[in-house]
Amino acid sequence: MTTLLHIDASARFGRSDEISHGSHTRRLTARFVQHWTAMRPETNVIYRDVGQEPPPHVTGQWIHAAFTPENRREAWMQDVLRVSDALVDEILQADLIVAGVPMYNFGPPAQFKAYIDNIVRVGRTFGFDRSREGEPYWPLLSDSGKRLVILSSRGDYGYQPGGRIGTQNHVEASIRTAFAYIGVTDVHEAAIEYDEFADHRLAGSIRQAETAVKSLVSLLV
Repeated sequence: MTTLLHIDASARFGRSDEISHGSHTRRLTARFVQHWTAMRPETNVIYRDVGQEPPPHVTGQWIHAAFTPENRREAWMQDVLRVSDALVDEILQADLIVAGVPMYNFGPPAQFKAYIDNIVRVGRTFGFDRSREGEPYWPLLSDSGKRLVILSSRGDYGYQPGGRIGTQNHVEASIRTAFAYIGVTDVHEAAIEYDEFADHRLAGSIRQAETAVKSLVSLLV
């Protein structure tokens, strides 16, 4: 049975196809899951809303706890890592990760950056050994077969690779980098643009993105 981890990172609540000023990324992730479960009704769906319930940011105590071997952690360290452990457990369970991540000021929302910081965990999603010959870091999920779908939205247009402002897009690239570091490299994308224009171009971009989502489901199912 496939386990799908559905993540929403938008600060907006609700979907743009349901309420005024709703989230485009929530719209896309919901559509993906709807199409997927229609084809694979036995799928186990885990939902995580980091937009409305952000994970705690990394602190000095978090770093101390994470880099302390598990068998030497004190009770307070376990408490500090409790949310991070739950988020990592979800990643480990998932076969497919579908993340709705809008662009905020050229990058992902702070809520999603906090999520990334909580799942890139030494000893759990990447290994580290100072005495290891060559590179001391290595991904722990390389052979897991996990796949990632990034569904984004942005106010302007031309953020795709080679586009008019593609070099200013730090959403997909940063997510790809972080997930590749832990061993998830099978990544697929779709995005809505022109949000700030709010005209026929936005409507057309939404249609294209929704078609792309449906195609991705057919490709990955």
